[in-house]
Amino acid sequence: MKLYNSLTREKETFVPREPGRVSMYTCGPTVYHYAHIGNLRTYIMEDVLEKYLRYSGYDVKRVMNITDVGHLTSDADTGEDKMLKGARREKKTVLEIAQFYTDAFFADCKKLNIRRPDIVEPATKCIGEFIKVIKKLLADGHAYEAGGNVYFDTSTIPQYNVFHNFQEEDLQEGVREGVEKDSNKKNKADFVLWFTKSKFDDQELKWNSPWGLGYPGWHIECSCISMKHLGEYLDIHCGGVDNIFPHHTNEIAQSEAYLGHPWCKYWFHVLHLNTSSGKMSKSSGEFLTVSLLEEKGYDPMAYRFFCLQSHYRKSLVFTWENLDNAASAYDKLLHSIAKLKDEPVDAKAFASLRESFRAALDNDLNTSLAITALYDVLKADTSDGTKLALLQDFDEVLSLHLLEGAAKIREAQAVENADPAWIAQIEEQIARRAQAKREKDFATADAIRASLLEQGVLLEDTPSGTTYKLKR
Repeated sequence: MKLYNSLTREKETFVPREPGRVSMYTCGPTVYHYAHIGNLRTYIMEDVLEKYLRYSGYDVKRVMNITDVGHLTSDADTGEDKMLKGARREKKTVLEIAQFYTDAFFADCKKLNIRRPDIVEPATKCIGEFIKVIKKLLADGHAYEAGGNVYFDTSTIPQYNVFHNFQEEDLQEGVREGVEKDSNKKNKADFVLWFTKSKFDDQELKWNSPWGLGYPGWHIECSCISMKHLGEYLDIHCGGVDNIFPHHTNEIAQSEAYLGHPWCKYWFHVLHLNTSSGKMSKSSGEFLTVSLLEEKGYDPMAYRFFCLQSHYRKSLVFTWENLDNAASAYDKLLHSIAKLKDEPVDAKAFASLRESFRAALDNDLNTSLAITALYDVLKADTSDGTKLALLQDFDEVLSLHLLEGAAKIREAQAVENADPAWIAQIEEQIARRAQAKREKDFATADAIRASLLEQGVLLEDTPSGTTYKLKR
């Protein structure tokens, strides 16, 4: 498998440090608001990477942080803490905001079939780890105290700008919108490890430390959470392309200064989802969420399909027309699968067609070519059983609910094509069963269920009532 490594700016053969095992770290959300679909594009592509590694036989341990303190609105460690901003907006505590939006984030992930990482760690649970690492950085001369804060000294490491050859003037405060100069810094690129003073007197979350009451900087959080759960060496670190500088640059600087050796070998970055007016963000007026897509009638799987049609290292432009096209293609795909019959599997054809799928993903996780391989299966001169087996196999990685979605179409078609009088009888028996359950006559209710099952009718009790499916 070859992956593009943002650190070396080359496509490299992926070789984990420990054969057969992969340590993987994902920068998680700052939980002050809903994730927009641009954020979620990154998590979808990271999900595909993780699932393909597992599909390829690796034992993957994936860790994700939850930023619930310390992420300020400026690159230069100034501005308002985003969590405090969210709490003020909604007149709640920071911890209430964090819990609500953490739950909302993972609800969106579930809708998009994104696997929950093996370990999810909020920053507020790791204060001891942050203090331990900062103390060592100070002791080793890689950090200093100034103006009540603790800073990392970028002049103490051999190379700071590891991702790009930035010129010193490119790192001046003020080049990026909203950045203010910090007069406490020895060097322009230095960054805060621990705040004990800020311009906000009402910062809600603060902890005792050797340097006074305060809270961690954003960058130290990911380094410490990764090292806590994955050790001194990391195989793959993931994130959006906007994390490269300064966040991931600062992570490398402080982690390698603390450890005394190289830290992470492969860096996987996903490019932006853009609108016609530019990068999607929470402040741009184009705040599109999974819930909004659902309100407009879109299946979240259609959005996942939309993302997989493009390579992760290409900017993707979102328009409603583009999403409509993806939703239409996804629906046609499911209808094509719904027509397939349960037949024997041709092992030779299975192996050949599967190889095309693997070749696509081995080539820098090219999901666009993987989707092409999926369509090639449907067009292939082989048995329907072989096609169904391949689609199920591919969906271990693509996670598009292909067979489940096709099954729902067949069920709907079965009801549509059934004798209306028979459907009326089924619904009448379901109503009788509901009445029997209300009267606690469970013997009658069970008898009705058994009778319907003999007729090929499968009942499912849900909080909103009983639904049914017709067996083909």
